[in-house]
Amino acid sequence: MLSKRIIPCLDVKDGRTVKGVNFVDLRDAGDPVELAAQYAQQGADELVFLDITATHERRKTMIEMVKSVARQLNIPFTIGGGISEIADAEALLNAGADKISINSAAVRNPKLIEELAKAFGVQFVVLAVDTKYINGKNMVHLNGGRLITELETENWIKQAEDLGAGEILLTSMDHDGTKAGFDCGLLGKINHMINIPIIASGGAGNMEHFTEVFQKANVDAALAASVFHYGEILIPDLKQELKRNHIPVRI
Repeated sequence: MLSKRIIPCLDVKDGRTVKGVNFVDLRDAGDPVELAAQYAQQGADELVFLDITATHERRKTMIEMVKSVARQLNIPFTIGGGISEIADAEALLNAGADKISINSAAVRNPKLIEELAKAFGVQFVVLAVDTKYINGKNMVHLNGGRLITELETENWIKQAEDLGAGEILLTSMDHDGTKAGFDCGLLGKINHMINIPIIASGGAGNMEHFTEVFQKANVDAALAASVFHYGEILIPDLKQELKRNHIPVRI
């Protein structure tokens, strides 16, 4: 069985790592390059960097930060934020990123998924989906959760897989930052629908939540931010706990 992956997520704003609750009330969590190096040493399997205001402010992800991170890391990392065309992705790949994450631009232009997959390979394309439960349906949101769409989450993810997305990073906005646990019901449902890996995001508060999401939803990876940034969970401890629960992890 493939090892389950533990992925710290660094939300970056103005060159600093930040964290909020339900996508608002952001507070500083440190220098992203320093944090990245620490997580690699601790045994993180991958990292995700999201420039959370790049799309909203019409900015591009910081290429220089990507270069600095690439010099420090020996594990794969994904960059997202402000990627709207092939040239954006190519610049990040050349700067050292292993994968790119797209969200708003893919919703506005679904063919972008297909173009990126053809240009760089399916494994390079991560589709990030921010979802919120509204009036009995899971609805896709854009621009860091600021903008609701008419897309139902399940339909959009299936379409994205068909277009060539290699992985889904699914964030439950209802659970994000609450530390009350992942949305195992939705994650499990979507995992049954698709054949590409899912990264669970939103809601991690303790080690049991990671065990739960792997056991109940059988996701491929679990992502968290604040519990790692503020030292509430240490990755070596988490991996030992997962191993004790018979969940395969890379130690």
